[in-house]
Amino acid sequence: QVQLVESGGGLVQAGGSLRLSCATSGSISSINAMGWYRQAPGKQRELVAVITSGGIKNVADSVKGRFTISRDNAKNTVYLQMNSLKPEDTGVYYCHAFTLRPVWGEGTQVTVSS
Repeated sequence: QVQLVESGGGLVQAGGSLRLSCATSGSISSINAMGWYRQAPGKQRELVAVITSGGIKNVADSVKGRFTISRDNAKNTVYLQMNSLKPEDTGVYYCHAFTLRPVWGEGTQVTVSS
């Protein structure tokens, strides 16, 4: 079983930056990829960025050039660096582990004020 704990959300002005962290524990070797999703009020949850166990990265077009996903294997932690934040980036951000039994973190709120 994999456990995920997110941190790093908060309130920031437009144009600002935040870094989200997702600490993983448990059966880490079973993880095929890690992703960050977000859900804005009244909208469906959407994939923001993903990094595979082989290090391949991909980000959504809406955040390309502004968000970066990375990981620190020594710390078993995945990061989402978010720069040039916009009000439309506001939402709850969830860490997700792609395993045989997909695992979600509890989410962390990101609010970008205009």
